[in-house]
Amino acid sequence: MRAVIQRVSAASVVVNGGEPRTIGPGLVILLGVRDGEDGTIIPKLAAKCANLRIFDDAQGKLNCSATELGLSALVVSNFTLYGDTSRGNRPSFIRAAKGEAAENLYNAFLTELGTQPLKEIQHGEFGANMQVSLTNDGPVTIMIDTDEWKK
Repeated sequence: MRAVIQRVSAASVVVNGGEPRTIGPGLVILLGVRDGEDGTIIPKLAAKCANLRIFDDAQGKLNCSATELGLSALVVSNFTLYGDTSRGNRPSFIRAAKGEAAENLYNAFLTELGTQPLKEIQHGEFGANMQVSLTNDGPVTIMIDTDEWKK
């Protein structure tokens, strides 16, 4: 799985032209699921995202997490995180999980993230047309590729 985590002062997602789903300070997590993923890494990934120490402490050092500060998270599925640009100019998405398998793992991640002590969790909808707006605070952006954890 791949996750792009951004520290934000505010963010929202609009799904299929509906009402915005918004958060204040916290995390935006763009989540991509790799083809063949079995989901065993989901608990570790959810805990890692929620507990990343990417928020300033009293001395201005990145030493606090969203859970410690009682902040929120906005999660959006993003198969394009598995775009392969090694050949040509049109990305290939062959490594991205498809359909029901990917949706089940995305939903499992949302469930697992819900066990973390965050203020609230908002999310997009798998496979929907979404517009994401955010104010990246810092900017602070972290990329996690769980395949690297297996090396």
